[in-house]
Order: sequence, then C-alpha cells, then structure tokens
Amino acid sequence: MKVVGISLLDSSGLLSLESGSWFKLICGASYQHLPSIRNLALAYTLAGVDCIDVAADKAVIHGALAGIAMAKNFASDAIARGYHPSNPFLIVSINDGEDPHFRKAYFNPSQCPTSCPRPCEKICPAEAISFQSQKPGVIEKLCYGCGRCLPICPFNYIETQSHVIKVTEVLSWLTELPINGLEIHTQEGHFNYFQKLWLSIKPHLHQLTFIAISCPYTPTVIEYLKKINQIIQPLSIPLIWQTDGRPMSGDIGKGTTHLTIKYAQQMIENDFSGYFQLAGGTNEHTAQKVTSLGLDGIAGIAYGSKARKLLAQTLHQLEVISVSNQLEDCPELLWEAVSQSYGLVATVKEHLEWEKKK
Repeated sequence: MKVVGISLLDSSGLLSLESGSWFKLICGASYQHLPSIRNLALAYTLAGVDCIDVAADKAVIHGALAGIAMAKNFASDAIARGYHPSNPFLIVSINDGEDPHFRKAYFNPSQCPTSCPRPCEKICPAEAISFQSQKPGVIEKLCYGCGRCLPICPFNYIETQSHVIKVTEVLSWLTELPINGLEIHTQEGHFNYFQKLWLSIKPHLHQLTFIAISCPYTPTVIEYLKKINQIIQPLSIPLIWQTDGRPMSGDIGKGTTHLTIKYAQQMIENDFSGYFQLAGGTNEHTAQKVTSLGLDGIAGIAYGSKARKLLAQTLHQLEVISVSNQLEDCPELLWEAVSQSYGLVATVKEHLEWEKKK
C-alpha cells in the first residue's frame, strides 16, 4: 500500500471489516466546509473511526488529513480518557453520472416574497440556506445535496445543479495523496457509464487498499448490481458494497434505518462477494437493529448526516468563540466533540474486543 505523508495503517481498518465492526464517517460527497471537515476528522479519529469518506476535492482531502494528523497529538490523552483513537483510511467519492450526492441547491433570493415564511431555511439540516448573511441564499460549501428544501418551497423556486467528478483528475492524485480507496456512486440505468468509468479505474486498482460501490435502493437494484459484479470480478483488493437505503436521511428519525438493512439482507441472500456496509438512513439505532435481527454478514455501518448533526451544535459554539475555528484550540469543546463522536462509534464497536485491534 502506498503511504505518502501521513502513515495510514493497512491492517486495523481491515480487521474491523472482518470482525463486522467497521465504522465509516461520511463527510459528504458535496460537502466542502473545510473547517468542519477538519474538525469532524479530528474528533472522529480520536473516537476510533475506521474510515473517512470525503468529496473529490483536494482542499477537502487536505482538510481531512489535517484533522487526522492533529489527532495524533491528542492520542495519549484520548486513551487516558477511555477512548480508542485510530489511524483511519481515507476514501474519496466519485460518480458515474448525475447523482443526488453530487449536487447543490440554488435559487435567486431576490425572487422570494418578503411574506414567505422561508421553510427552506428552517428545514435545511446543514444550515446552508440563510437570508441573514451578506449574500442571502444557498451557502454552497455547506450544502450537501439532501434535497429537503426542494418540495417545501411554496413557489418552486429552488433547483439543483449536479456535477460529475473528472475521474482522470482524481486518479492522478493517487501518486501524491494518501488516498486508500475510491467509492463509486452509481444507480440503475447507469450501466454503460459505470462500465466506462471502471475501465478508467481498473489500471489503478494496485494503488488502492480497497474499492467501494454505492448504489441507492430500488426494488430491482439487485439485478443491476449483478451486472456490475460481473464486470468488476475478479478483484485483488477488498470490495465494499454500500447499501444506500435512504440516502442522506439518518438525522430524520429512527425508522430510516430499516431500508438499508433490508437492502443488505437481499445482497447477502443473493451471494454477492465482498463486504456489506450499511448507509443511507443509518442512525444510533442501526447497530442495535442489526443485532436484534441476528443478521450475519454485515461488515460495518457508515454514518453521514447523523454523524455530522451530532457535532453540529458543538462546532457552532466553536465558530462563535474561536477565531481559528480549530477544535484543538478549545480543549473543552474538543473533548465534548470526541465524547459525542464516541457515543455513535461505540454503538458499532461495543461488540468488538478493542484489544484485538491494538
């Protein structure tokens, strides 16, 4: 495995996959708020995350790496406090065409009537819509494309703009950045696009520790994934299937976790090879639900909107009191964030003997 700059372990995370205790933090394929990404990476690394998923953006990648590197300075303190700091893998999300994870909302705020109650501003989980700032409207770097504002606008003014990542550019980064994996976002109807993308990636697989494929659920998605599976095999590196049940909804409520579990069950029943990682609607109840079902074969759980929302208030406090907006400059908030992160990580890790990873 290529190691550049920061030394990333090639064993601990893979052991978590094998043991069914893999925890992935999803920063967001379109989320580009650099201070938050750095602080999320710092807090969750100290809490024991196995992998951090970021946008295909060099600044974002460097932000996450800076958070991981800073965590090393607090590792001893974290252990003394009962946490289990890690050295996480870094995975970059790419797409084979238009995908809800790779979009931004936009609208012209000058069109909005002053009488509008602005439900878009209230519903946005990322606080990416504001009418109070100097530039009212969508704060692009905060928007991660969840789409909750679209149906709620009384005047249908809100639209989305999608973008497709240039995979050739991302592949060129593999020689200079410690990227351990690529996560390909695809969906039914994209087979030809996926095939073309895969031909570009295949010669670079030797530069990766693992590869992941994410696809949103539909009643017929299994047949589509069977076609995908045929063209990517055989593989010399681990394959992770991300069962994206209800994309970007983990912060909504308890019931959102059911679909991703159902999705994974169907893939297991159809004898797909690789590791199965739950995502899309995952929350603090997901691991408990998997355990109660006695579901065998789940390698891990990925958390995005839920993981970010857990720390939102703490990071907001940091913005108010710190000029640098760096968690390590406010120790009280740092350990508050680590405690919050660990509360979620522990829901996955509690059945694992941490000593096996030492």
